[in-house]
Amino acid sequence: MKTGKLYVVPTPVGNLEDITLRAINLLKECDLVLAEDTRTSGFLLKHFGIETRMQSHHKFNEHHTTAEMVERMKAGNKIALISDAGTPAISDPGFLLVRACIQEGVAVECLPGATAFVPALVESGLPNDRFCFEGFLPQKKGRQTRLKQLAEENRTMIFYESPYRVLKTLTQLAEHLGGSREASVSREISKIYAETVRGTLQELIDHFTQQAPRGEFVIVVSGK
Repeated sequence: MKTGKLYVVPTPVGNLEDITLRAINLLKECDLVLAEDTRTSGFLLKHFGIETRMQSHHKFNEHHTTAEMVERMKAGNKIALISDAGTPAISDPGFLLVRACIQEGVAVECLPGATAFVPALVESGLPNDRFCFEGFLPQKKGRQTRLKQLAEENRTMIFYESPYRVLKTLTQLAEHLGGSREASVSREISKIYAETVRGTLQELIDHFTQQAPRGEFVIVVSGK
């Protein structure tokens, strides 16, 4: 009997060459690729000559498509899950499908590969033996409460942020953690204009007030 499986496949966060050979081969061999955005992933698949059929799987439809995908894997299909960039389920869709597969006895394998926060953490120069990954802070409800809690966090903290909110987030972190707290901001990781800026939270606020933020950001802040 043919057994199905879910493969969680990381894709490059910047440079396309960051994809692994195993990921390319697996995407070619599987029965279906579930993609967060089929247009974005279409460029990646075309670049590597991958002709496997794609289907949308994102936060707006995953509640409806998950059960169907699990049934297909139980029937023997091998399905690969990818997001626009990085490792699916890390601040991206994927958790619901992985959990459903595990509950239904479908095998799940996550390939090692690209994820944005690891290079940002290492390049920050801040302690990385122990750290907490916060992803995106709550936009409204619970944001202030979370910031107050993080003021007491002893480990290095990692946040994802968009260019539109990075200054607001840095300012609020300075308000709750103090402007003299050491931090680092990495943007456009593994892309042509990749940049890491280090300093106190206040110095980073000054920097991005003068230079308009562009690209996707990872903020790394030292613990208390």
